[in-house]
Amino acid sequence: MSEQIRTFAELEEKQSACTKCMDEKFSGKDGKRHVVLCGGTGCLSSHSDKIREKFSEVVKEKGLEDKVTVNQVGCFGFCSQGPFVKIYPEDTLYRMVKIEDVEEIVESDLINGTVVERLLYVDPQTKEKITKQDDIEFYKKQMRIALHACGQIDPENIDEALGAGAFVGLAKALKMDRKAVIQEVLDSGLRGRGGAGFPTGRKWSFVPDTDEPKYLVCNGDEGDPGAFMDRSILEGNPFSVIEGMMIGGYAIGAENGYFYVRAEYPIAVKRLQIAIKAMEECGLLGDDILGSGFNFRVHIRLGAGAFVCGEETALLNSIEGKRGMPRPRPPFPAIKGLWGHPTCVNNVETLATVPYIMREGAAKFASIGTEKSKGTKVFALGGKINNVGLVEVPMGTTLRELIYDIGGGIPNGKEFKAIQTGGPSGGCLTAKNLDTQIDYDNLIAAGSMMGSGGAIVMDEDNCMVDVAKFYMEFICDESCGKCSPCRIGTKRMLEILTKITEGKGTMQDLEDLKELAVNVKTNSLCGLGQTAPNPILSTMNSFMDEYIAHIQDKKCPAHVCKNLMSYVIDKDKCFGCKMCQKGCPANAIHVIEPEYIGEGKKLPAMYIDANACVKCGACIATCKFGAISKQ
Repeated sequence: MSEQIRTFAELEEKQSACTKCMDEKFSGKDGKRHVVLCGGTGCLSSHSDKIREKFSEVVKEKGLEDKVTVNQVGCFGFCSQGPFVKIYPEDTLYRMVKIEDVEEIVESDLINGTVVERLLYVDPQTKEKITKQDDIEFYKKQMRIALHACGQIDPENIDEALGAGAFVGLAKALKMDRKAVIQEVLDSGLRGRGGAGFPTGRKWSFVPDTDEPKYLVCNGDEGDPGAFMDRSILEGNPFSVIEGMMIGGYAIGAENGYFYVRAEYPIAVKRLQIAIKAMEECGLLGDDILGSGFNFRVHIRLGAGAFVCGEETALLNSIEGKRGMPRPRPPFPAIKGLWGHPTCVNNVETLATVPYIMREGAAKFASIGTEKSKGTKVFALGGKINNVGLVEVPMGTTLRELIYDIGGGIPNGKEFKAIQTGGPSGGCLTAKNLDTQIDYDNLIAAGSMMGSGGAIVMDEDNCMVDVAKFYMEFICDESCGKCSPCRIGTKRMLEILTKITEGKGTMQDLEDLKELAVNVKTNSLCGLGQTAPNPILSTMNSFMDEYIAHIQDKKCPAHVCKNLMSYVIDKDKCFGCKMCQKGCPANAIHVIEPEYIGEGKKLPAMYIDANACVKCGACIATCKFGAISKQ
């Protein structure tokens, strides 16, 4: 049973003690060395849990148990360089650590005090080896608010969360009038981080001040391809999201909160469950919290992976045990939501930001960002980018800074082509948009949207028609089918895109595609259908030449669409080694009659039978002489 925290004074006393422990850990005043490993899903998939076990084993073997602790924390963010190991108090950061590296780190660093230089991050520009996280370019322009304490605290330890400032904002809120709490969030300028960007304080204010049951729901149904922002927050600091939910629940008069989280996020769910149990045991959840008279309980519901359940009314149906389909609005959830009662739905990142606002004040949060978009935004940066990872930047950061300063640019010297923001609901922005400041209004004006925070970078090897087709395939699979514009319209758009990528399209198809896109956008019931045409419209606006090339020239300029390309062997470069022939699964590569190349020698050049070729690319992968190309 955890130590009971029943009053504001007890909370303050406990926080003071925990803060002192954390300060001593980071400063080394406790006389110990502390090994922390990234416990996010990405690093766990690269065996960071086994690396952690190995550290504990070796520390025990070396008799260092009284001098060294081994623990896990949340996501460090720099996913392409994981798994990470950090050692306090020196703040030494090792990247791409493997199980076989553990003994060397223990022997060299923990025992002899010598840094293992080969595991340090190397700056690609200066070639300098960097020992501290904050000195790496990837982190320099970031600012962690929603990701507060992620990568610092053990997400399963409430004492470490308290030491990092947890529940300070809740305590302040519970001493304020409910309407004053809403006003504080209004003054901060916080807009919903789930995609639409609606002011959070206004959303809370719509909930009527009545005695009937009310609910606050956290939308953790993160379904955008390539998105992992909410998952990482829940995995790294579930206490902050629960605290934000409690503050919101207090503000609207709710006594119950529901987390709706994808079942595909087992680590996030487990850590939420641990956090909820710890808070219940110490009295921070339940009845008369901190002696304030505020009662609040938290429940978890698992989603089955339906993208449409990210729409708040479909999510509410799912919690109620019904099929996840959107409801007509009005009435809005604030008036008639969960089980017919007033309900407010906020996403994970929004609720994780609320404790900062209450802790530091609305004015401090409002001082960050742009005129109409305050604070920071978390992005899952992926695709054709050197530094794949989780980033949090102030609103107003440009796309150029995000892609090149933080993301490290495009791999292999390729040219930047586009960035898709907002997932299937967003659009593709091009090089002309690189100096656009990131905020809700600027991205919409540029032809995309903020969305929940996915950011997929594309280079010259991406076919934009194929990209539009990919997102439309996703939307067709995820449409709930309730309304005809979305159910039928998205299917027809996918058919036209498929026709174009197969070289069977006509110029009339482009007119039909645009007309369909506008109709689906205008007439669909919910946000899924209303935003589904965005990838098509944005790619047609910026890359119409690629659509025309597919139709008129029967060519895919990026050599992606299989029906419109072929593999060719350059006889002048071919050395006749036959490795491509051996690796071809379709037996499509044959030997041309050998030709004299001088001094009586013959060279057996190869050729590819276009009719037999399945265009798998195995030949390019096996050719050591660069003799095979796509055309």
